[in-house]
Amino acid sequence: MLTSKSDTHVVVMGASMGGLLAARVLSNHFGQVTLVERDPVHDQPESRKGQPQTRHLHGLLASGLDILTRYYPDLPEALTARGALVTDMTEHMQWYAFGGYRKRFSMGVRAALMSRPLLEYLIRQRTLALPNITLLDNTAVKGLAITTDRQRVTGVQVERRNDDADVHTLAADLVVDATGRGSRTPQWLAEMGYVAPDESEVKVNVGYASRVYRRNPADPLANDWILVTPDAPRETRFGGMFPIEGNRWIVSLGGWMGDHAPIDEPGFLEYARSLPAPDIYETIRDAEPLSDIIPHKFVSSLRRHYEKLARFPEGLLVMGDAISSFNPTYGQGMTSAAMQAIELDQLLAESDISQPGLAAAFFKRAARVVDIPWQLAVGEDFRFPGTTGPKPAGIDLINRYVAAVHRATQDDIVVGAAFINVMNLTAAPTSLMTPGMMLRVWRANRRLNQQPSKQNRLTSSSTVPA
Repeated sequence: MLTSKSDTHVVVMGASMGGLLAARVLSNHFGQVTLVERDPVHDQPESRKGQPQTRHLHGLLASGLDILTRYYPDLPEALTARGALVTDMTEHMQWYAFGGYRKRFSMGVRAALMSRPLLEYLIRQRTLALPNITLLDNTAVKGLAITTDRQRVTGVQVERRNDDADVHTLAADLVVDATGRGSRTPQWLAEMGYVAPDESEVKVNVGYASRVYRRNPADPLANDWILVTPDAPRETRFGGMFPIEGNRWIVSLGGWMGDHAPIDEPGFLEYARSLPAPDIYETIRDAEPLSDIIPHKFVSSLRRHYEKLARFPEGLLVMGDAISSFNPTYGQGMTSAAMQAIELDQLLAESDISQPGLAAAFFKRAARVVDIPWQLAVGEDFRFPGTTGPKPAGIDLINRYVAAVHRATQDDIVVGAAFINVMNLTAAPTSLMTPGMMLRVWRANRRLNQQPSKQNRLTSSSTVPA
């Protein structure tokens, strides 16, 4: 099996998280990697024009942090030095769901709490520090360069956006599309005479608004991540409040099926007050705002089934949100991109990059990565009657059981740990359906049904049994 030679070159379209991670793993196998980014990129944490979602609350699942740390070993320390919190995620969990708070416990699973611009900046710094990676920012990709028989992509046609320079071709042995949901690869495939991939679209009509507040380090919840999620379909609203660097809170409020948060201050606060638990409202009603209230809408989750294509040009790959864009309320996007990157790394380590079939092999691996977060996100979204799209068979029955699992996490930390593992994409959803787990779920629900309803803030945690 061959590895790359020093004169090989790969172009990665898009320099957000997916593109940066792709460049990092490709640098192990190619002589030179060039990132091409449409927006200007500055040497600082920032939300660029092409990244409207970066100004909102983001979650990096524990499995995502683990993968990032493999490629950037000093990342946890760098985050901490910048004021982010890297801590046991279940010990600092303040999560109200399905009528009560999930029980806290110590699990030893680290999570990172920071703004998306800070995380991306630290990843970008470390990626561009590698000697064989170059960034061309403020540069638009106008199209693909292909062979006359249209069997292979040989580069990209690019144009610098800050002058009147002509379009020129950037030759490459491999082109990777990491441009996100707005990827033009389906259009380019059709223009080349190929079939565009089938798409699965699940419409959810989610909208949310976000604001940054000053965080008081003396607040009992100052180091906690706080979520209030709905008991669907009876409730449609959610709220999240995460501590981030600079002694700040980032707060996102929103809902499904058009029940979106207002962007005026009185309406935003009233929306927070309407949530089924008081934690977010009681914190922000007296906190100092540090930003405007910024809205964002997400109409549908979208998955492109490249793994089902019978023909695909050599020299081209697609990954990240360009393959699958999930409902952002579940925080799976960055972790899914990281998991796809590690699959690409492993595939290239096992393969001869000059031989045909690389794309087909990668798309099969990527599909396996996407399957579980897609199943989890779509399953939760179909709790709401207004959700439309391809509905998994038996999902209503599964959701009734999963609702019992959600409630059981308020009483049984073993169920809670199993749920957190599935949520973090470190265990399959079927792990929640073993006979022993189902018995624990049933017993926990029976105990909860015998107790009066409580809605008090949590103040202590337990240790999950080994």
